[in-house]
Amino acid sequence: MKRSCIDIFGVGIPQLRAIVSEGLKGGNWCDLYFEQTVYNDLLLRDGVVASGGFHLDYGCGVRVLDGEKTGYAYSESTDLPSLMDAARAARSIAGRSGSFGVTAGAPVPPQLYAMKQAWADADKKVLAAWLERLEAAVRTREPRTLKVIAMLSWSQSDIMMYNSLDELTEDSRPLGSVTMTVIFGNNGRTEQRNVSRSLRCGSEMLGEQLLAELADEAVRGLDDSFAARRPKGGRMSVVMAAGASGILLHEAMGHAFEADFNRKGQSIFCDKMGRRICKKGINILDDATIPGNRGSIRYDDEGVPGQKTYMVRDGVLTSYLHDRISANFYGVPPTGNGRRESFRYNPIPRMRTTYMESGADGTLEDLIASVRKGVYVDKFANGEVRIGEGDFTFYVNRGYLIENGRLTMPIKDVNIIGNGPQALADIVAVAGDLKIDDGTWTCGKEQSVAVSCGIPSVLIKNLTVGGE
Repeated sequence: MKRSCIDIFGVGIPQLRAIVSEGLKGGNWCDLYFEQTVYNDLLLRDGVVASGGFHLDYGCGVRVLDGEKTGYAYSESTDLPSLMDAARAARSIAGRSGSFGVTAGAPVPPQLYAMKQAWADADKKVLAAWLERLEAAVRTREPRTLKVIAMLSWSQSDIMMYNSLDELTEDSRPLGSVTMTVIFGNNGRTEQRNVSRSLRCGSEMLGEQLLAELADEAVRGLDDSFAARRPKGGRMSVVMAAGASGILLHEAMGHAFEADFNRKGQSIFCDKMGRRICKKGINILDDATIPGNRGSIRYDDEGVPGQKTYMVRDGVLTSYLHDRISANFYGVPPTGNGRRESFRYNPIPRMRTTYMESGADGTLEDLIASVRKGVYVDKFANGEVRIGEGDFTFYVNRGYLIENGRLTMPIKDVNIIGNGPQALADIVAVAGDLKIDDGTWTCGKEQSVAVSCGIPSVLIKNLTVGGE
């Protein structure tokens, strides 16, 4: 039988109230964030699982707010004297300079993390054998395989939050992830493929279907990758494939919708609320309620229920992504986007699963057929974004030239360069094939948190393609 968080952390309601009361001597709001995370991993290298790791993180963060002034302290012990010391430290940082109000949140979402078998109950030998069979599946499919490195990691986070409204919330978050890097060789050339899956569920995710999917993805289109070349660069149309291309949506637009950047006047979108920023019919969301998804959370890390937030409706900017501080500043309900890496960090507005809804402009094939000269890209790597100006550069490691409505030469090692607001305005077609990518996406805005992204196939005119 699962222990309650009250039992895990060894504190009761009277103690929680006492800690918060101590914090409120220096502010108008106080909240507590308790966390116990158990993390494990297994690493396969050179055909065998030869190493593994275990980590336990445990403690509590205390936050005191006075207007927009924040005091934060944490303790790696949850005994009452240690937590009272943390509350006193946080209140001394916050001081008293203003007021802080709280608006109501959304309804509590349903259970999002269905587990048929808890990771703690899984046989480690069975997990290791699954990794070894994954490598064998890749080598069976592709004799040019030179090296396979695969990691299986899993964690369980028990979270308890309490605040000065006497709200007590709990969340128990599982997360399982598989990452695999494969090196292929052909006539003195090498190609590297990285594939991954990450879901909030139990060890039942490691079935034959996932094994086949990862192995197939690792070897798909390998001949074209070996034949790929850098194209001639220039301004041209770009068709982005459904799924992982959503990372451009996350980086180039999603961060600029986070409310802290906007309330501080740092985002290119800070003066565009209620204005049309892209063509009618485009809807862009950040969603915490997709069952089993890596970015889903029943509550954010301020105790606000997870929810689905439309940032753009029918082409109009309708909402930023709020934590409690920015929601208070704008006088709107929080959107459940207050997130933190662990109890050691203060929560800030962060994305969860960011995607664009399917459109009504046909299929991927229709989009490609409409382009006289351009590129089709389906695998992005790292990128850089300047939030204030909205300028971005993304590296593309797989795609094709489009010539007269047909895919021709495979391409790689090109940069896609543009501006976020302009790229949104230049979306001329959105297909009806939305795909949420289930890779191991991690967002690194000051802190690292698990996220996900997705997009249907889209056609953007006039991006700069950096080639030869």
